[in-house]
Amino acid sequence: MDDEQWRTRWIQELSVGRGVIAPDGYEKRVILVNGQYPGPLIEANWGDYIEVKVTNSIEDEPPEGTAIHWHGFLQTGTPWMDGVPGVSQCPIAPGKSFTYRFRAELYGSSWYHSHYSAQYAGGLHGPIVVYGPRNVEYDVDLGPVMVNDWWHKDYFEVVKEVMAPGFAGKTYSDNNLINGKMNFNCSTKAADDKTPCTNNAGLSKFKFQPGKSHRLRFINAGAEGTQRISIDGHNMTVIANDFVSIEPYDTQVVTLGVGQRVDVVVHAHDKPGSSYWLRANLTSCSTAKQPLALAAIHYDGADESSTPKSTAWNVPDPGTCANDDLALTKPYFPMALPEPSFTHHMDIGSFRNASDSFLWKFGGVTATVNYNNPTLLRTRDMTHGQFSSESNVINYGTNTSVRVIVNNPGLGAHPIHAHGLNMYVLASGPGNYSESDAAPLNTRNPMRRDIQMVTGGGHIVVQFDTTKNPGVWPLHCHVAWHSSAGFFSQMLFRPDQLQSRPFTVPYNVRQTCREWAAFTNQTVPDQIDSGL
Repeated sequence: MDDEQWRTRWIQELSVGRGVIAPDGYEKRVILVNGQYPGPLIEANWGDYIEVKVTNSIEDEPPEGTAIHWHGFLQTGTPWMDGVPGVSQCPIAPGKSFTYRFRAELYGSSWYHSHYSAQYAGGLHGPIVVYGPRNVEYDVDLGPVMVNDWWHKDYFEVVKEVMAPGFAGKTYSDNNLINGKMNFNCSTKAADDKTPCTNNAGLSKFKFQPGKSHRLRFINAGAEGTQRISIDGHNMTVIANDFVSIEPYDTQVVTLGVGQRVDVVVHAHDKPGSSYWLRANLTSCSTAKQPLALAAIHYDGADESSTPKSTAWNVPDPGTCANDDLALTKPYFPMALPEPSFTHHMDIGSFRNASDSFLWKFGGVTATVNYNNPTLLRTRDMTHGQFSSESNVINYGTNTSVRVIVNNPGLGAHPIHAHGLNMYVLASGPGNYSESDAAPLNTRNPMRRDIQMVTGGGHIVVQFDTTKNPGVWPLHCHVAWHSSAGFFSQMLFRPDQLQSRPFTVPYNVRQTCREWAAFTNQTVPDQIDSGL
């Protein structure tokens, strides 16, 4: 990028390090961004360039690498900035820094998070808002509302549990948080648990102005659980899914898989002094000991120390973890769907290996990454036919548009996330996809988003444009523990273009690998999972 291109930019510095917090009253050692949880909000305008210097201060107990993924950002022409160690870069070594530079090509609500193992489940995430045109008018932007399941164990202890021989396939979260807050009943701790714990730690609060309409930007930043979100006594008008504005529709409950975002507008129809509950429920197909999170919405004039008396909508949980019907979710700005040049299956499977560890397969492969030898760098340094089978690299060559069928014969739902693009979502339904039996694919203005839920015993059919963004882009389940157990692939787009001068590996990317190599020559990282 030349200096002229970088004249309009947002500059931020993020320091990643350990700390102790008690977001629900239960004290826990975590990984924080600038000493706070969730991490600080990053804001930009559509078309701006964003520059973020990330310093890895995780230097003790034990030292860890890190890298930050800018969720949903296309990274067109900047595939090195996607923030996935072992794929687009080496991890940032402890005590070292890396500066990400990329453009806000899309607008709306998103988040950033670590992509080093399941590290983000230990606290390393925060919200992003890119301001752009409105498809619905509103009066007040209340900003991001991050919801996430929460484990009282250290994230790496959960990874050990998930990867251990004999693991039963499920790990249960201890609580559910809204903007990093929720109460926990300390009397439910195990009898031998001496961890400091405080009841009534406090809830998040929001302000409504009577007669005004309010935008809320819901983000599921969890590790496993699908969220059903509602506001007592108030309908919500859905205006965006992920980074895509949609034709507005009204609902009482929105469903967000891990990593998904839904923007809504809510009209404050009641009188001053009113109070209502905002509810986030981990669905019945998620694994949670305490699934309900609450936040208070107080109208102007309300006693903010009071407890809302409102009751929940009577909208039963269907238990499927499905997103809203695709017939409801139509992009506000249509994009023509090209004819696919290639169609293939990426089916989901699971098995137990010889050590009795429970692992996932995606497209028939249980994948791992090599932190010291990222795939994207290897596309510059070697021929494409030399990728190991366990890297699960799928070379799409010169294909222009690829249609992918994902069948999920298992009982659990999975949020399927694509980096570097928005997927056209052509179908979602029960059973394996069969062209002869299924309803016609929706090829006329289909939903576009970067994550789509595939239900247990169900399927999705999606399509990618492969010509617009040369690079190596992960396609994976966004359940952190599933990615740890091998549920991902790497999509290689236009390898011929990656050999050209515009895709020369930046100096700081090479330098980060040299620093990581020096660190790992002295310290062996405890990579017991896939690394993603």
